[in-house]
Amino acid sequence: MQLLENLNTAKHIQNTPLGAPKVELQGNEGDAVTPGLKDGQDFREYLIDAGMDPDKIEIVGTPRTSRWQVYDGSWRTAYRFHFRVLENPGLDLPTLYREAKKKAPKPPQKELADKALVILWSDLQIGKADSRGGLEEFIERITATRQRLIDLVKRERPERIVFADVGDIIEGFSNKADQQQLATNTLSIMGQVDLATTIVYETLRDLSKHCNNISYLTVGSNHCQFRVNKQKVGNALDDWGVHIGRTLARLCKEVGLPVTFYEPAEWDESLVHDVFDDNFHRIGLFHGHQAARPDGVPAWIQKQMLGNQPVSAATIFTSGHFHHLQVRELGNTDRGTSRYWVQAKTLDNGSSWYRQQGGAGDSDTGLVVLTLEKGKEFQGTVTVL
Repeated sequence: MQLLENLNTAKHIQNTPLGAPKVELQGNEGDAVTPGLKDGQDFREYLIDAGMDPDKIEIVGTPRTSRWQVYDGSWRTAYRFHFRVLENPGLDLPTLYREAKKKAPKPPQKELADKALVILWSDLQIGKADSRGGLEEFIERITATRQRLIDLVKRERPERIVFADVGDIIEGFSNKADQQQLATNTLSIMGQVDLATTIVYETLRDLSKHCNNISYLTVGSNHCQFRVNKQKVGNALDDWGVHIGRTLARLCKEVGLPVTFYEPAEWDESLVHDVFDDNFHRIGLFHGHQAARPDGVPAWIQKQMLGNQPVSAATIFTSGHFHHLQVRELGNTDRGTSRYWVQAKTLDNGSSWYRQQGGAGDSDTGLVVLTLEKGKEFQGTVTVL
């Protein structure tokens, strides 16, 4: 299938045995980990892509290497090394001291932090009537939520926005309780898809008035899966949520909205998005139905990491499905800092079956938003609108 100009398959960010590829510089010294390079390649080109001048870099100590064979029989080699930047190669120390005395110290310049808002648009299940009302009550609630979101964007003035469709954007008709859906759904499948597309388009349109760098992410989910007799059919992209994302990609391209769209690879139900394109904040998105209960999600993530699946490179895992907010630390990033898992709240009309079955109260609705700053660690703080 030919992808649209602004519809992209999310990159599978590969960790090497030495960690995720990176170049970090503190003062005039730094550390680097290269991706797996083909035989005959050195790491000069990687340093150039990272904005470094290889001719002004001195390797300190002996680089660590890791070599492995890939599926086509060829070999890859990754390098990890410490380096020193030589501002003026060949300049002797006496001359350097004299030059330093001539230069008056300058106060450091304050730079505005590059800020991103990550919007977890989760579990709307459009078309379902339940304890929080029907179609009219749902539209009123979503309209109010969208206004709170726009107000937040006006206050925060982010340089970029990540709009993540976490899944279950429509209710569907072929889930576990499919006969119940015939009674409680207020819209046909066509009506659900049409309303979902309209609501998200209006939200993207309003967001684009305040930010000209928006990324839209979507993944497959259980309520949106293509099903026949409750059985999942087709690949992971045979999904109403993915279909809505593709429709929005066409529409946004036509009217010129500054939105770039990402979806998983054809057989994947998850993706990773590099928020600032600097390998620092990497959002791992999946719906959450892959686990039977919330406590099973961390184990699922561990297995995905062992299998080098798409979310394995994430520094922040995001999911929905279980309809309540949860923020947990899960291990460490390749920088040695905490990874987090954020489970989003629901935006649906209620799930009375869960309350009746388990006795627990139905969680409040809310839109979860993460604020990220370029180069600054995420500490687990979220905003609920």
